[in-house]
Amino acid sequence: MKSIAVTEPGRLQVVEVPEPMPTPYQVRLQTEAACLCNITDRKIIEGRFPGVENFPFLLGHETVGIVETVGDKVRNFEMGDRVIGGLLIPYESDQYDSAWGGFSQYLLAGDHQAMVDDGVATSDHGWLDTYEVMKSVPSYIGVEDAVMMCTWREVLSSFTDFDLKPGKDLIVFGAGAVGLSFVKFARLLGFNEIVSIDPNYHKREKALAMGATSAYAPDDVNISTLAIDRGCPFDAVIDAVGKEVVINAGIPLIGMGSSICIYGTLSSSSLSLEFGNGPYNFDIKVHQWPTRFLEAGAQKQLVEWVKDGQLSYSEFIDAEYPFQEIDLAFKEIKKSKPIKTLFRF
Repeated sequence: MKSIAVTEPGRLQVVEVPEPMPTPYQVRLQTEAACLCNITDRKIIEGRFPGVENFPFLLGHETVGIVETVGDKVRNFEMGDRVIGGLLIPYESDQYDSAWGGFSQYLLAGDHQAMVDDGVATSDHGWLDTYEVMKSVPSYIGVEDAVMMCTWREVLSSFTDFDLKPGKDLIVFGAGAVGLSFVKFARLLGFNEIVSIDPNYHKREKALAMGATSAYAPDDVNISTLAIDRGCPFDAVIDAVGKEVVINAGIPLIGMGSSICIYGTLSSSSLSLEFGNGPYNFDIKVHQWPTRFLEAGAQKQLVEWVKDGQLSYSEFIDAEYPFQEIDLAFKEIKKSKPIKTLFRF
């Protein structure tokens, strides 16, 4: 089968690798589509993601595919199901390591619940925590909405990790797919004031269309006085960029007992924070990895929003390529052009 490999930092290549064979608790998926994760995949491709350094490796983790082979002990997937989150981990290969391996024509998904019920949900029996979020979707959920749920589930579940409650006032730094998801979900959940900050005019306009009450460029002089101008501080600042400068820009805008919420892997292993510019008491919350049971649980609400027409992939996916053209897609991402890029298999 064909797969996308990162052969060295910055270099992508379509390669031929053996098709994966499912174990008794796994299904094999024929991949329909995948999305680039703008920040994580870019860091991986450039050799800057912690723990993923053994080149060459197979890339990709936002996927959706159709079940075409079912293991003997699988009870929660059926032939023809559309399944989110198939990967190639671990992947037996003398040539390639796996950076999740989702940009491949065939993938594997584990039956988490069957392994739990049989008392074998441990690493000794091949169980992985990612199995918990490998889930099928109803037949009325199309391939594009299904693959977007890889991003959507992580973001929606982080509202719980960050203890963000409806009725609160938020500032979201960054209006890529993650930042826009925060804006969209905050509006759907009933948050009050939602401010979006991003250097790209098109993305700021997107944020306003999704429910932001206002949007600013990072160099807008009005940002520093937002809390003063409205007469009260914000309840939370969400950093969907992962940069120290963004975190420090948010600290003066929050009030006592409020939070700086950092989403995604940080760009540096250390931070120099300007605590003196904030209130005496505030929280810094870091979400670098999803809480799996929350991520899995978020899918129900997302499916309802899609079914009711309140949420659509069309608000996010603005670029599409055959998966063999990933090198071209990556060049566009480096220019910060697309919000979300879809690959067809």
